Amino acid sequence: MIDQYVWDLHEVNETQVAVVGGKGAHLGVLSRIDGIRVPAGFCVTTDAFRRIMAQAPSIDDLLDQLSRLNPDDREAIRTLSAEIRRTVEGLAIPGDVAAAITRALARLGERTACAVRSSATAEDLPTASFAGQQDTYLNIVGPAAVLRHISRCWASLFTERAVTYRQRNGIGHRTVHMAVVVQQMVFPHAAGVLFTADPVTGNRKVATVDAGFGLGEALVSGLVNPDVFTVRHGEVVARAIAVKQRAVHALPSGGTRDVAIDAQRQQQPALTDAQAVRLVQLGRRIETHFGRPQDIEWCLADDGFQIVQSRPITTLFPVPETGDQENHVYVSVGHQQMMTDPMKPLGLSLWQLTAMVPMHEAGGRLFVDVTRRLASPAGRAALLDLMGRGDPLVRDALETVLDRDGFVPSLPDAGPGGPSAARAPAPIETDPALVAELIERSQASLAALERDIRTKTGPALFDFLLEAFEEHKRGLGDPLSFQAIMAGMEATWWLNDKLEEWLGEKNAADTLTLSAPGNVTSEMGLALLDVADVIRPQPEVVAFLQGALDEGFLDEGFLDELAKLAGGAEVRAALEAYLDRYGMRCVGEIDITRPRWRERPTALVPVLLDNVRNFGPGAAERRFQQGRQKAREKEQDVLSRLRALPDGDRKADEAKRMIDRVRTFIGYREYPKYGIVSRYFVYKQALLAEAGRLVQADVLSEKEDIFYLTFPELHDVVRSHQVDDRLLRQRKDAFRSYLALTPPRVLTSDGEAVTGAYRRDDVPAGALTGLPVSAGTVEGRARVILDMADADLEAGDILVTTFTDPSWSPLFVAVAGLVTEVGGLMTHGAVIAREYGLPAVVGVEQATRLIRDGQRIRVHGTDGYVEILP
Repeated sequence: MIDQYVWDLHEVNETQVAVVGGKGAHLGVLSRIDGIRVPAGFCVTTDAFRRIMAQAPSIDDLLDQLSRLNPDDREAIRTLSAEIRRTVEGLAIPGDVAAAITRALARLGERTACAVRSSATAEDLPTASFAGQQDTYLNIVGPAAVLRHISRCWASLFTERAVTYRQRNGIGHRTVHMAVVVQQMVFPHAAGVLFTADPVTGNRKVATVDAGFGLGEALVSGLVNPDVFTVRHGEVVARAIAVKQRAVHALPSGGTRDVAIDAQRQQQPALTDAQAVRLVQLGRRIETHFGRPQDIEWCLADDGFQIVQSRPITTLFPVPETGDQENHVYVSVGHQQMMTDPMKPLGLSLWQLTAMVPMHEAGGRLFVDVTRRLASPAGRAALLDLMGRGDPLVRDALETVLDRDGFVPSLPDAGPGGPSAARAPAPIETDPALVAELIERSQASLAALERDIRTKTGPALFDFLLEAFEEHKRGLGDPLSFQAIMAGMEATWWLNDKLEEWLGEKNAADTLTLSAPGNVTSEMGLALLDVADVIRPQPEVVAFLQGALDEGFLDEGFLDELAKLAGGAEVRAALEAYLDRYGMRCVGEIDITRPRWRERPTALVPVLLDNVRNFGPGAAERRFQQGRQKAREKEQDVLSRLRALPDGDRKADEAKRMIDRVRTFIGYREYPKYGIVSRYFVYKQALLAEAGRLVQADVLSEKEDIFYLTFPELHDVVRSHQVDDRLLRQRKDAFRSYLALTPPRVLTSDGEAVTGAYRRDDVPAGALTGLPVSAGTVEGRARVILDMADADLEAGDILVTTFTDPSWSPLFVAVAGLVTEVGGLMTHGAVIAREYGLPAVVGVEQATRLIRDGQRIRVHGTDGYVEILP
């Protein structure tokens, strides 16, 4: 019989998290899975917890104070959370609640030893495990002791670690309630943890078993190192047996203690191979039931395995859904596009609808399936060559997968011939008129889009957009555009390869591309220097912007405020002109849902103030001319040295042709992305206008809700004027969970995240290895900046960040060097670093964690490594 305050575990199912918490719900489900044994017990429901909390109105005030604290204010959190815990533990359990618990205990046996375990409603969830945030008490004997420890479990909802975890994850303290699980205690020979997927690599075909003697607390607390068994396809494929000197055992009178293990047993395995395989079989049964890999706590007693907890492994990167059982290899789109943050569903959907190749979603990111290209010799060679030139870590990761026998099928080449032995320049003339024609086509297409979309609303807008997406793809697929992009890239590669061969000089093309004409991204950074020139002579404007930024009250209305200040109208006009040209850009611009500079111009203010402080008038033109002069001097130097070589005239003539080719086409490399985001802003404005109409019609609560729908789903909402609020909530929760995931460069259908390695022996000990993308060496103060809006730069600083897309280029004019965690030879940050002459190393794994803000570092942009200086 179900009581309001106490439910037997067998009465609980997965829909009752709000009543029995995450752990209780999981245990209830586990207890009904065929072949899975769970210790008998019951749940004290969240109704009992709410009843207790209602007895102390002062807790409300304390929770209000707690919610206002900064998650980093550890001292204040520690003090307040301790006060709440003391209050909860001091409350008397109401008689009817205590009676219900005592009756349930009697059914287990009043003197039965019990485990008393916290079970919060935000715990063991698919998107957040909350592992270890609340408390568990083992071997509790007798009704009085059990009741006392139930109170302690209620109070543990407010441990410092639990409070901080919730605040960092945006979870309100009043939205989480505490149930308590009371179970019959198991006294095991061995216990531990089973992961049904490899928790390090993510491989879903590999399970790992951690095992130790006695209770599992010895492993959880770090008292001993576990035995580790690796199981794949029903076989132990690796084992590491630890020396286990201690174990945690239950005391006859209650509680636990750690004891020494006999010397002759210390090196014995806690499990046999057969037991490890049997345990994994049970784990697979549990995993199948829940539909995702599990982190399972188990005990081995005389009569077999018992499961005492199972939760999702929330740290694994999801695997794209395919609907087949074939092996697949995926390459991250975000690492190519310099945006590894998760995208919202509308952003994912729009990118998929406008991309030139099919893309698969997982973890809020996009991936391209390259399995078939890897399967044939010609396709494999071409793909590895392309990836290797862009990002050696991707190439190495792909080669790692290829080295595994049979994972990638072997297919014959589709047609005669194989990959060319050497790259031939793209078959177009070195003619600036070709670039001008391409830009004119793009501008004409954008103008037609802006004109024709104005009259479209409702379902007609979506029909129009589907046609616009096809035009979008026609532009991206323009053969001439592709040839122009490849002409600049291939000429760069040719120059670097040949000039190193002939002159022994690395990355010579980096100087030859300085201030290349027509690069819309580098022009964007220089244009912001021109805006700073307009601001600098206006002290009231500078003081207003700096004061508003320092005090944290700068909002999107600041452009209107400028008009009230002396010189403000002129500054506003300059900013508006800049936004007219570049306002469609923003950090993470491939995601249509990200706020554009036109929508949030405050993002530019820190950079503008840095430019006002660090530069003098005319800096943009001066820098451009200096770069152009250096490129001319480098060209003359290279050609004169080549002519002095055997067969030098031929070599110099070939190099001259390639230098002309680079300077003609390399700037265009940035234009197609500019065209994409220009079109995206038009799409976004139209969709937000439609969202505004849905809000007015009470279909949506706020316009930004559309960001959590795919394009087809939004189309349906506009047609039907109905939306699934539950779906929106699920999507928002999922997006929040994706923020904590790090996407891999290469991902397999087994779930394995393959990172790749540089495999170099020419890097000094202690240096951080990366990819050299812009020549030169520079030493300076590292500024670790994760958000462009947090920029606070001084001359000579070196920018260290996760990735840079085109929107970061305004910062490049103010720094002396660049280090990123993600990037390749021809990604936007590398191209702009070369054009500005900044030594740059990209693809430095964990750079933002290994380099501290303010440290002095030396960037070796020619050789591809970073030294952290004492």
